[in-house]
Amino acid sequence: MNWNELGLKIAKEIEKDVMPYFGKKEGAKIVGYSPSGDTTELVDRISEDIVLKHLKPLNVNIVSEETGTIDNNSEWTVVIDPIDGSFNFTTGFPCFGFCFAVFKDNNPYYGLTYEFLTKNTYEAFAGKGAFLNGEKIKVKEYNEKEAVISYYSRKNLNLIGKVRRVRIMGAFGIEMAYVARGALDGIFDIRPYVRTTDIASSYIICKEAGAIITDENGDEFKFKFDLNATDRYNIIVANDEKLLNMILEEIK
Repeated sequence: MNWNELGLKIAKEIEKDVMPYFGKKEGAKIVGYSPSGDTTELVDRISEDIVLKHLKPLNVNIVSEETGTIDNNSEWTVVIDPIDGSFNFTTGFPCFGFCFAVFKDNNPYYGLTYEFLTKNTYEAFAGKGAFLNGEKIKVKEYNEKEAVISYYSRKNLNLIGKVRRVRIMGAFGIEMAYVARGALDGIFDIRPYVRTTDIASSYIICKEAGAIITDENGDEFKFKFDLNATDRYNIIVANDEKLLNMILEEIK
């Protein structure tokens, strides 16, 4: 299976069908609820139906934000967030995309994160490096005075004075990809809130780009054995040990 070709094909089809709803209220019409209890909006349903049309005939396991888990007892599991940042999409904020991750025997195999507006395609096969539009990428060298991070926390954190900029864009998978390309130095969520579907594709891309990914204790981040759409995680992604240690010290 050419997972990269399939992932991009699905992304382009979703793009064609949902972009006419960008920034329009009708796209936000509630048509159901996801297994985690979040509302399913019209654009979520449209994009999810496209995903399932392509994946169901393959008899792979599917983990998707709106449908949940489809277990076909396959060695392959595809983890999907059809629109990462769907609230941004429906309100007209230009930060959202498509997340497509493939696991083999529950081990990361391939990740694709695609931005609809910019057409940027981030991807990585495990062990083969990370790429943006076909060009190899890596995290940028850490410079404390120039650091830019994004974070989500229920705690009041005093990070603004410790980095140059704090940006919060509301699309965690896309923001992780920005760490991989060097547009952000780090990102973390310690509410916890993010799910496997939010982070799986960009996790693979970030690892291949040289990012450090841990939990809130600084231990190596690991997905739970049972990949699903409901478990929520604490996660920290940083381009350098120094930044990681600063974040860990602050959240403690």
